[in-house]
Amino acid sequence: MRRGGAAATVARLRTASFAGPFVLALAAACGPGAARAGLSSAYCDSDSRLSVAEKDRLLRVAGVVRAELQRSSADVAIVSRSGLDLSRWDIRHSHAGIALRQGTDTPWAVRQLYYACDEGQPRIFDQGLAAFILGADQPERGHVSMVLVPRPAAALARAAQDNALALSLLAGRYSANAYAFSTRYQNCNQWLAELLAAAWAGITPAPDSRAQAQRWLATQGYQPTRVDASWRLVQWLGAAFSPWLHNDDHPPEDLAAAQYRISLPAAVEGLVRQQAAGAERVQVCYSGTQVLVRRGWGAALAADCRHEEGDERIALD
Repeated sequence: MRRGGAAATVARLRTASFAGPFVLALAAACGPGAARAGLSSAYCDSDSRLSVAEKDRLLRVAGVVRAELQRSSADVAIVSRSGLDLSRWDIRHSHAGIALRQGTDTPWAVRQLYYACDEGQPRIFDQGLAAFILGADQPERGHVSMVLVPRPAAALARAAQDNALALSLLAGRYSANAYAFSTRYQNCNQWLAELLAAAWAGITPAPDSRAQAQRWLATQGYQPTRVDASWRLVQWLGAAFSPWLHNDDHPPEDLAAAQYRISLPAAVEGLVRQQAAGAERVQVCYSGTQVLVRRGWGAALAADCRHEEGDERIALD
């Protein structure tokens, strides 16, 4: 399928040769597959840097995530994972997509936006859950979050499988720090937020689908994540040297206050919790030889995967 003359297609993601930016100090708002962020497309390599042991650990983690999804009553889930280390900005997850129990080649495949380095443009991909988890950049420790959308979720399921709608919401230009209420650029999580908006608002494929979705998000009080960019060199260097960071879509008052308002998984999860009464969250943290599982909208799991009362422990040996 094509949109606006661009070679924008929905495809199955089998290998990862894409760059997941937030480069420089804000690296990796969208960290895809086995790709690595950097200042040029030279960093968009497809060579996996995971050892056999690391891949085995992450596949076991994916099994835990899949089991949680399978035992739930949900047909639709928003699945987020950590990418590069964004802890200095108190950001736990960097990349999210929408997963379906049925209707895809494999149960719980994740539909998401990635930036295709070799083509120099964003694309929509369907990726198996295991491959999605393998995209974590820190295989020794990481986090996954699932928001389970209660039934009925038919509108979301239809929207997630609608290729024409997915492509009508796809921007031609990618920016890791895209402003959440501008159609100039888009990041991976912004596409997901707009897809959810289109589903709930009944938006159909059209040239202004993104603008309609953003208007609906604004009327619903959508709260994008505020990222501190107080190190002014980040703004200047990012906009000047990175093809994946831009400032010209952000309101002048935000730049003056040294902040970005962008869509990250936490903001998308907040939107789902607001719109889907009864939505449930399951957090997963893996470290060493164990996985911790925490259910509910309570406190986030500790960054170091420290066990607390009520957490379920699952051995990875």
